[in-house]
Formats: sequence, C-alpha cells, structure tokens
Amino acid sequence: MTTSATAHTGSEGAIKLGDNVTDRLLAANRHYAEAFKDPGMDARPVLHVAVVACMDARLDLHEALGLELGDCHTIRNAGGVVTDDVIRSLTISQRKLGTRSVVLIHHTNCGLESLTEDFRSELEMEVGQRPAWAVESFRDVDQDVRQSMQRVRTSPFLLHTDDVRGFVFDVRTGLLREVDPA
Repeated sequence: MTTSATAHTGSEGAIKLGDNVTDRLLAANRHYAEAFKDPGMDARPVLHVAVVACMDARLDLHEALGLELGDCHTIRNAGGVVTDDVIRSLTISQRKLGTRSVVLIHHTNCGLESLTEDFRSELEMEVGQRPAWAVESFRDVDQDVRQSMQRVRTSPFLLHTDDVRGFVFDVRTGLLREVDPA
C-alpha cells in the first residue's frame, strides 16, 4: 500500500511542485471506480459502534482496529474531542442508524497539546473576526479523553451511554492504551 508519506519521497505517486492534489485524488477515484462493486449495504454500521478520533494523518483507524467497510461510523476532528458537532453526529448515529457503543481515540504527540486558546485571538488579529468555536487544546491527553467520555455519558441527546470507552493511540508503537474514566 502506498502511503502519502512514501509518496513524498519520490515514488511514482508523488506530488510534484505545481501538481494539484485534488486532481490527483480525482484520478485515484477514477481508478478505484473502475473495479468498484456496490457492496449492497446501508449506512447502519454492522458492529453498531461509532469511533470518534483525531484527524491526525498517522491514524489509520480501520487498519489499527481491524475494521472493514461498513463496520462502524467514524467521526474525526482535531484532537478527537467531543464537541457539540460530535454529539450531533453521535445522536444521529445512535437514534437513526442503530449504534450502541462509542469508542474515543486520542493519540500521543497530538498537535493540540502545543496550542492554546490564544490561537483564537491570533486568528482574530489576522482576519478581523474571532472564531465562535473553542480550540479544545489540552496538556494531559488522558484527562482530555476522560473529559470526552464524560461529555458523551452526560449528553441528554444520546440513548446509549453505558458502553463508552476511551483510548490513547501511541503513534510510535501503534498500540492503544485504555484510559480509566475515574
């Protein structure tokens, strides 16, 4: 499997200066579609699980968790934190598409550990408008996982809050470490 990390080192799929990455993605899609067969499934995940994780490019969630197409819903954002929009997606996932379990995955060496809420002020100075959203930066990844678990467990919109577990993915070893919610 060619990854973007190897593509940048001179492989034939490398993006060269002046190339448009979106055009490259569209070409890859055309190639994918040539052999595509409709799997005949609907949007309900087979394993009845939703995974909330960081958008970090180093996390290949399907590979790391042994998942196949159709197994889960995947919700990703910066930090993998549970925001109002994540609650919105989880609510739809549970109430309309049958998920019952929630797995939260943060990771080591996360970029949000080096940011602060001052980032919003910096943006305001640059563009003249302060973002309405919080950065959700953190210093302690385990504590942030606990906070995310608590946000899921206490949401009045979610039907199933008894099977919520949180983990930290180690970007060097690929292993998940479970975080005690207490």
